[in-house]
Amino acid sequence: MQVSAKHQEYWRKNLRITGLLLGLWFFVTFVLVFFARDLTFSFFGWPFSFWLAAQGALVVYCLIIWYYARYMNNLDQQYGVAEGEK
Repeated sequence: MQVSAKHQEYWRKNLRITGLLLGLWFFVTFVLVFFARDLTFSFFGWPFSFWLAAQGALVVYCLIIWYYARYMNNLDQQYGVAEGEK
């Protein structure tokens, strides 16, 4: 099966954004939460480390999902592979 240059470019962009967002997920999940213990200031009345682990990371996860869906919808339309297109 021959894969066109346009198809390869589409998947290269898809893999690049997926890798970047997975890197952001890893950073928020493991790096920030681990080092947040050293941050001893209050954030909205709670210790920052607690807030980051309990709420902040979830907000970032939702933003990652929203951005990925928006980016991929635009990419699909740009390359003509969006749902409902022929």
